[in-house]
Amino acid sequence: EPLSAIVAQRSRSCITPETFMSSNQPYVTLHDGRRAPQLGLGTWKLTGDDVAPAIQAAVEAGYRAIDTAYIYENEAQVGQGIAKCGVPRDGLFVTTKLWNNRHRLDSAKAALRESLDKLQLDYVDLYLIHWPIPKENHYLEAWEALIQLRDEGLAKSIGVCNFQVDQLQRLLDDTGVLPVVNQIELHPYFQQAELRAYHADHDIQTEAWSPLGQGQQL
Repeated sequence: EPLSAIVAQRSRSCITPETFMSSNQPYVTLHDGRRAPQLGLGTWKLTGDDVAPAIQAAVEAGYRAIDTAYIYENEAQVGQGIAKCGVPRDGLFVTTKLWNNRHRLDSAKAALRESLDKLQLDYVDLYLIHWPIPKENHYLEAWEALIQLRDEGLAKSIGVCNFQVDQLQRLLDDTGVLPVVNQIELHPYFQQAELRAYHADHDIQTEAWSPLGQGQQL
């Protein structure tokens, strides 16, 4: 489903439909001090001429976070939608992701520059390692590249997707830098309690992909 959500870790408040549709939606504060909208539009499976109108409609409905990835093959169309949506760049929170075959240092840094060219942006608000790929064992090198990209201003915040506790701990042990976000599959039928507890203990925001379980239980 075209929705991702950063899960509030210290709040029991309910997000009502009225809040969801408002441009004044809830925000969370990341551990690097930046703020992110709690609800975002995921663009997986959006392609071609469908992308820009979907982004425009989402922005009109109140979305301010837009999530894409290299592997979605729609970054150029997402960029077109952002350019046409009518909201200033600093009013949007744009995320893209590093794919599995670009984990080496130079390749990872080049990958973000390529994504920025497609998006027609000077920076992204959040850059994520899409998967750790532990068999390849280059995710630490990819993380070091993301730290450098953050320091260069090309990514305002950096995080990961689909990392487990041992992989997050390795990032901390080897670099001293933890992701601000771990984007994971999370819904009522797959709750990942141990991983979420680690996030809470280390001030990592839990971001859910497939928060409705792709509708399978509905």
